[in-house]
Amino acid sequence: MKVVILAGGYGTRISEETHLKPKPMIEVGDKPILCHIMNIFSSHGFHEFVICLGYKGQMIKEYFAQYHLHGTDVTFNFGNNNETILHHSHRPPWKVTLVETGLDTMTGGRIKKIQNYVGQEPFMLTYGDGLSDIDISSLVAFHTMHGKQATVTAVQPMGRFGALQISENEEIKGFEEKPVGDGGWVNGGFFVLQPEVFDLIAGNDTVWEQEPLEQLAAQGELMAYKHTGFWHPMDTVRDKNYLEQLWNSGQIKWQK
Repeated sequence: MKVVILAGGYGTRISEETHLKPKPMIEVGDKPILCHIMNIFSSHGFHEFVICLGYKGQMIKEYFAQYHLHGTDVTFNFGNNNETILHHSHRPPWKVTLVETGLDTMTGGRIKKIQNYVGQEPFMLTYGDGLSDIDISSLVAFHTMHGKQATVTAVQPMGRFGALQISENEEIKGFEEKPVGDGGWVNGGFFVLQPEVFDLIAGNDTVWEQEPLEQLAAQGELMAYKHTGFWHPMDTVRDKNYLEQLWNSGQIKWQK
């Protein structure tokens, strides 16, 4: 099953970083968040990726074109036909297709543009800016079991602020650091989709999270896979700093 990753947006809420690079190329630790996301799927045996490019997409192409040089000792022998020798090279078992889906294309339009690379098979879809310890294998099994056209992973975001534990007489009993939000479930990405969903996308201006998902819900074809473990997007510099803190402290909750 192929994995489609939306990686073409402007990332305006984290413009401190995205004025230089596309959002999926912002690093967490020693590699772009895009690679962290790919590792989540790859750890469950899903190694084939279709990445939807847009804003500064050339940088993503250049990164993968030179992937074999990242983190590897290398010898350039200019006196022997420009021979290049890689030492202790580690290459993941990935097959990566990079697709130019347009600078201003909406999320639905980007998905429509990769239809030929997916074909008439189920596929997975996620965003290029969210990390999770989701069990991808269980997600796929859930989708296969219910037999509907679409599954979306539902998550409960962590609250932005710590919470006070207050008794009935207004006495503070303790503190809870960044509890789960107000109990509502939100779209956490990590979809599994049947190829029939392409028919719900009208064109470049279609927003995947609006008409297509609303139609699927109205038709009873959209199921929620509830994930109660770690999930965190990288929408702002604050989010990036939090993920960096987890990485630097060894608490890499999205990686086994």
